[in-house]
Amino acid sequence: MRNPSILKDYLVSVDLPRLLEELDVSDAKRLLQTVEHFTEKEANKRDQIVLSYFGERGVNLITESILNRLLAEPELRSDARILDIGAGSGFFTLRVARRLRPHVPKASFYAMDITPAMLMVLAKKDNYITPFLGLTEHMTQSVKQARKYVQIPEKFDAMLSTLALHHCLNVESAFEGMRDLLDNHGKAVIVDLCTHPFEEFKAEMSDIHLGFEPSWIREIGAKFFPRITVEKMPGISCKSSGRSAGLFISVMTKM
Repeated sequence: MRNPSILKDYLVSVDLPRLLEELDVSDAKRLLQTVEHFTEKEANKRDQIVLSYFGERGVNLITESILNRLLAEPELRSDARILDIGAGSGFFTLRVARRLRPHVPKASFYAMDITPAMLMVLAKKDNYITPFLGLTEHMTQSVKQARKYVQIPEKFDAMLSTLALHHCLNVESAFEGMRDLLDNHGKAVIVDLCTHPFEEFKAEMSDIHLGFEPSWIREIGAKFFPRITVEKMPGISCKSSGRSAGLFISVMTKM
């Protein structure tokens, strides 16, 4: 169990512009605008927003889909180290962790995001999930920086990313970081939006990409992982103000 006061001091004291400089972020101004968006408009109500996108049934389907793939071969160790990338307020982090703990009772869970306000919300929910600041496309350096302040491993046995990839400036760098931080036989489970036509999502939701073609995810992922599957998720979509975007789920494995 982590120390809540130490974690809070870490999250509120980090100089975010300086951290982005240390991570060598090329478009720090744009990223800080994204952080501002999530801090002011979503952090304290992110869980309700996600629930409105999918409904309880959709949330359960996504959680179950991630859980099934984490429990599939290669089998997780009982003390697996599991990282949620772009975890936000921990909406899916907590649900997956609760469902996974009976199967991997000694597992440790970690959550990375670049918005401190989001991680503060997560930190209030569960003392057994360790949040830390980091950027998906600068993952390796983010872990190195965070290890100065919080106890997190250098490598992970599994990763999940739920609806975070379309906020990522450089998807290829994100996949490279996943590969480098996964231990031998590690795997990453990614859920995100399929390509959609709603250009306004960039302004309304601070999205970078209008979803992804599953074939493109497979092509880019194959540069870094020897085994990769990408499937559209039937019967589920992200719905907002009458607009609907489908989802895909991908599993990338190091073996």
